[in-house]
Amino acid sequence: QLTLVESGGGLVQPGGSLTLSCAASGGAANYYVIGWFRQAPGKERERVVCISSSGGTTNWASSVEDRFTVSRDNSKNTVLLRMNSLKPEDTAVYYCAAGGLMSCKATEFPSWGQGTQVTVSS
Repeated sequence: QLTLVESGGGLVQPGGSLTLSCAASGGAANYYVIGWFRQAPGKERERVVCISSSGGTTNWASSVEDRFTVSRDNSKNTVLLRMNSLKPEDTAVYYCAAGGLMSCKATEFPSWGQGTQVTVSS
């Protein structure tokens, strides 16, 4: 059973940075597409980015692709989401997910972490 655990969320001022980590255990996570998604209050869960199993291909949401970066270390079963120039509209619970496709639709991902809160506010 694949388990995903997110960490690194918190409160940050506009323009600041945070790095979220997604740690996978209990399954062959190295073979899976990993996705980061977010959900703000009253809104649907939306794509942030998906990264292929090798890390060589990504699929970004246009709202963040010039501010965020993603990387994965398959030797450590970890995917990092580096978020720069954060805006209040980035406030959401951020989730990592595994097992979906590079089309990066939340409904395609069977395994999810519990989420980590990111709040961007002065």
